[in-house]
Amino acid sequence: MSPSCELRFAVDHPTAAGHFPGNPIIPGATLLDEVLLAVAEREGGTAGPCEIRSAKFLHPVRPGDRLLLRWEACAGGETRFECLLIDSERLALTGTVQLHAAAR
Repeated sequence: MSPSCELRFAVDHPTAAGHFPGNPIIPGATLLDEVLLAVAEREGGTAGPCEIRSAKFLHPVRPGDRLLLRWEACAGGETRFECLLIDSERLALTGTVQLHAAAR
């Protein structure tokens, strides 16, 4: 995978307040949203309709964490991605998304 960028989640990220009290994690939907926005932006498009073909959440992402997002375009218009926790080098999320014309 070649293109990459860093994603950061603020220590006081609002989605973690109730997810889960005393043991906050960034919700999977928020992680996927940030991935899709970052890939679309860096590929010269805007986030739009897409189909998430697969997503595996392998390690919790907590407020204050930084992720290295890497992705690559595959045959048929799919984009494969992975998110690595920078501080621990643990794989947190992998997946494949089909970006539609508005997102490219």
